[in-house]
Amino acid sequence: MDPDQDAAAAGPLVVITGMTGAGRSTAAKELEDLGYYVVDNLPPSLLRDVVRLVDENRGTGQPIAVVVDVRSGSFFGSLQANLAQRATGRRATLVFLDATDEILVRRQEAARRPHPLQGGGRLLDGLQRERAVLADLRGAADLVIDTSGLNVHQLTDRIAEAFGTADTTKLRVTVLSFGFKYGIPVDADFIADMRFLPNPHWVPELRPGNGRDADVAAYVRSRAGAEEFLDGYVPVLEGVAEGYLREGKRFMRVAVGCTGGKHRSVAMAEEIGRRIAESGHIVRTVHRDLGRE
Repeated sequence: MDPDQDAAAAGPLVVITGMTGAGRSTAAKELEDLGYYVVDNLPPSLLRDVVRLVDENRGTGQPIAVVVDVRSGSFFGSLQANLAQRATGRRATLVFLDATDEILVRRQEAARRPHPLQGGGRLLDGLQRERAVLADLRGAADLVIDTSGLNVHQLTDRIAEAFGTADTTKLRVTVLSFGFKYGIPVDADFIADMRFLPNPHWVPELRPGNGRDADVAAYVRSRAGAEEFLDGYVPVLEGVAEGYLREGKRFMRVAVGCTGGKHRSVAMAEEIGRRIAESGHIVRTVHRDLGRE
């Protein structure tokens, strides 16, 4: 069996990295709950040794997750080399957790902990140094999760969504509805704007409902341009999805927005998710701002 086949047969290897305060420990705990063997603050140079020891003691099918961050110091720069498939015998998924500087500062101050790269400067100085160190890794990550607007439970849900099934051969697509007035999801791969459709908010009998209700959904999809959009947009997403799989990417996040995230975006996100699922991908439809009004 060649190395590629060996890696495909072995259990998953998930490497968690990202900004201090973005939720690495929370993600690691959830992976542990999902049955992963978790190692925190691992120097990348020891990655192959950890995989070998786990393989010897628990078998090659044991899922492994490691947390690597700037505390690894000079070892950090070797991470990408050690993630090479032939180096570990497993196909690795690199997860990068991020958040805005404002949120990260707030979290660090609440925890009353200095930043590891802060030195004698400000907390923000440490964050900016960390962003510079991690810039290449963020660009190479298989999955980027922006935790700025997520609480602990929502983050664990995202991790479970990504790694809670043994089936790693299919693309996992999240279709997310949102309201533009609450902010654009910064970790989306695609953003579609449904504000070109008439708003059911201005139809008195439809205003109390939402896009998951049959009458609201029927109204939205019956408006001029709605079906034409779906017929044109979904094949584009499916084409990209196939390309992602060819390139070894297993996650795609599609955001669908309207003004408040209640009617148009919800109805269209539901239909987009349904159509993509028909192609055999694993689809989860989430309504970020539904019920917020």
